[in-house]
Amino acid sequence: MEILLNSGSTLVIIAAVVGLFMAWGIGANDVANAMGTSVGSKALTIKQAIIIAMVFEFAGAYLAGGEVTSTIRKGIIDASFFVDAPELLVFGMISALFAAATWLLIASALGWPVSTTHSIVGAIVGFAAMGVSADAVTWSKVGGIVGSWIITPLISGVIAFIIFNSAQKLIFDTDKPLQQAKRWVPFYMFLAGFVLALVTIKKGLKHLDLHIGTTDGYIYAIITAVAVAIVGKVFINRIKFDETAAVKMHYANVEKVFAILMIVTACCMAFAHGSNDVANAIGPLAAVVSIVDNGGEISAKSPLAWWILPLGGFGIVAGLAIFGHKVIATIGQGITHLTPSRGFAAELAAACTVVIASGAGLPISTTQTLVGAVLGVGMARGIAAINLGVVRNIVVSWVITLPVGAGLSIMFFWMMKGIFA
Repeated sequence: MEILLNSGSTLVIIAAVVGLFMAWGIGANDVANAMGTSVGSKALTIKQAIIIAMVFEFAGAYLAGGEVTSTIRKGIIDASFFVDAPELLVFGMISALFAAATWLLIASALGWPVSTTHSIVGAIVGFAAMGVSADAVTWSKVGGIVGSWIITPLISGVIAFIIFNSAQKLIFDTDKPLQQAKRWVPFYMFLAGFVLALVTIKKGLKHLDLHIGTTDGYIYAIITAVAVAIVGKVFINRIKFDETAAVKMHYANVEKVFAILMIVTACCMAFAHGSNDVANAIGPLAAVVSIVDNGGEISAKSPLAWWILPLGGFGIVAGLAIFGHKVIATIGQGITHLTPSRGFAAELAAACTVVIASGAGLPISTTQTLVGAVLGVGMARGIAAINLGVVRNIVVSWVITLPVGAGLSIMFFWMMKGIFA
């Protein structure tokens, strides 16, 4: 307790710096997921993708990141173990942020899309189990996260496989793909509008203290979807195509329609991601600020200081702009060759999985969701269409994320104790 009184301001400054570093890591690694398929399919250039993501990620983080955040992310540790020594929780949260951010920097440099949520969870588990007590960790939650390594990519992969195959059979494998596109694309627009409205309501607007019930949420999503489909139908009917052109030109024009759809889905995913995953950086930071300001008292929820959300939003944008291109290349080009229609199938499948997982209360990683969806699209074209070497590296990076985060966190935790205790 004496440490908090004597060194509280110093600890808050250190926490702010490593919190910014963590937000930078989220931008460099996780945000690339929302834009990777758009860049890989050539719907957007990398510069356009970064500008769009910067706008929507920052908007999501700042506008819908939440006024109050859980002190201990995902309920992974029991706060009662720290009541008599709150400075240990402060040291631990700073160590966890530093550890997770360091791992994200390494993974981003290698172009590995890893889970920022799993990085911070692994780091929190590490310092709590080794630095305090193994009983301080809620191990059932950790088991759920390990299970999500298989469940999440599997769900999104199956959905992407179905969406891609349906588009192939209904549009691309027909004699008149342009006419079929005019008939069926509004249906895909309805589906995209419905799912993205649900994602925004469940992952974005919930942080704005707008208590929208489940039934109301579905009603708003259906209304949005109908509006999107009608607008899409009007615009597609206005597009003039040369019916006498070669079939290749028909395919190219259909792909242009899907490219526009992809940009819309990418914007919505970026907003939802910014609103949700900024908590991986600001949650532990808010915990440190709350404990120091309250003289060592640990509360379940921490009101955010005015400067924390802008710091998180700025860090995400900076990480994406400076270092996001490597993971974007892995998602968009490394796993399988993407076209706008394939990228749209992957993006929409990822959004569907987010909605399903949120409703079922499953722990979810946006990274693993999108990688699974891209794999599903690749599998629809046969195993030869997938770069198995890249997939192997990605899977290895997922498996080692928890232990690496934990190991780094333990090291930083003992360093913090040695410096301040």
